Amino acid sequence: MSHLQMSNITKNFPGVIANDEISLTVEEGEIHALLGENGSGKTTLMNALYGIYRPDSGKILIDHQEIKFESPSDAIKCGIGMVHQHFMLVPPLTVTENVILGISPESFQWNPILDRKTAEQKIENLASKHGLEIMPRSKIWQLPVGAQQRVEILKALYRNAEILILDEPTAVLTPQEVEDLFKVLRSLAKSGKSVVFISHKLNEVMEISDNITVLRNGRLEGAVSVADTSAKQLAEMMVGRQIASPRKSVGQRGDEVLEARNIKVKDDRDLTAVNEVSFSLSAGEILGVAGVDGNGQKELAEAIAGVRPLESGELKISGVPGSGPAKFTSIGHVTEDRHQTGMVKAFSLSENFALKMCHREPYGDWKKLNINAMREKTLEAISAFDIKTPGPDVAISTLSGGNQQKLVMAKELSMKPKLFLAAQPTRGLDVGAAEYVHSRLLEARDQGMAILLLSTELEEVLSLSDRIIVMFEGKIMGTLNAEEASREKVGLMMAGTSFEDIGES
Repeated sequence: MSHLQMSNITKNFPGVIANDEISLTVEEGEIHALLGENGSGKTTLMNALYGIYRPDSGKILIDHQEIKFESPSDAIKCGIGMVHQHFMLVPPLTVTENVILGISPESFQWNPILDRKTAEQKIENLASKHGLEIMPRSKIWQLPVGAQQRVEILKALYRNAEILILDEPTAVLTPQEVEDLFKVLRSLAKSGKSVVFISHKLNEVMEISDNITVLRNGRLEGAVSVADTSAKQLAEMMVGRQIASPRKSVGQRGDEVLEARNIKVKDDRDLTAVNEVSFSLSAGEILGVAGVDGNGQKELAEAIAGVRPLESGELKISGVPGSGPAKFTSIGHVTEDRHQTGMVKAFSLSENFALKMCHREPYGDWKKLNINAMREKTLEAISAFDIKTPGPDVAISTLSGGNQQKLVMAKELSMKPKLFLAAQPTRGLDVGAAEYVHSRLLEARDQGMAILLLSTELEEVLSLSDRIIVMFEGKIMGTLNAEEASREKVGLMMAGTSFEDIGES
């Protein structure tokens, strides 16, 4: 049995009511989506269920028995497993070592640490049962993101989880990996396990869920059956208003800002990731780069930003050749991984906002920071970008993903760069935050900025770009104007078909 009921859960943090009397019921064998904007309280509620937080009030019942957790180990003993958005794995260790890490031998009739062979066999049996293709002796660092996520699910199942919580599980997955994950979740539900699917992606929620609970601003907005709702209704429940599609006019192209000529770039494994790529980008234009993740987009952006060397070819910014960060101070760069390369999690909002400009007035010079100016400019950004935060002095790690991304965007745009590199700018963002980011990109374009948009979200590229280039295995399959681009054409090019081979179809 795995019936879950959370009743009137309340959790407060300094200056913020994260959960305000929220109730949630999940039946045995059900996939239940927990939907809401970034910062709506989804993860906080599940952290309370998993024993990471203690609710200030309310009850948690499993199979109609009230349970109080002091720690995640208590939740695990009660059959609850959680797969976090950012995986809790040790890269140098094997799959088996990660799965059994932290297990007390007293929990079993044998010692899994000493008896690796039996542990591996159990892992293989679990993987086979639920369609989790994995090799127990593989090192974590050797595995793609989708396979690492399967290891996290195996960790929970190995500990006999009956209720599985997945926090934004598709945020870093390719479309194919998402399909594979959904097969696994359906297998788990069919076997009687309950799944709580935390997300803000409406199409995925509609595809995989049985029932949906929607949170907004820390409160319960409603609970509905998938059969009785639509993506449009869910979006309105999430944000409290209708969501409009980006209203894009044709950009007014100005002078050429970026020219890439036959550039070649290697990845971290010393393999060619960008292979003889040439294109140009003008002021007042959004040039979209479409492609399945891992086809050279990341390396392309890093080479243009000057943080990855060119093997050959030439890059020019406003006609000036060169490479290296010092040469390209007129570039704004929103990186695809905000946590690793877009911010310093332990720093405050004002410290993060001034990161790239702390040596300039009014933020300071090479000798001293102007703390008051940093706070004042950050407060302006908080207001202009509608960042939900108690203030500029809290650590950026305390903000939701959407609000972190807004601050990163504000930091880069405040420099008023000639060229703006937006790599996966809405990855992990809810529909409301994504709409806001899109509007700011269009606004910047209309003010004359040259924007290179690199995204694996095809709808995002199609709706924002004036022109689109499609990358496959490090090469450009073709360039399309916005009016001639379609899902079908771009999709074929993303799979390796050149523009010439598509023809007029």
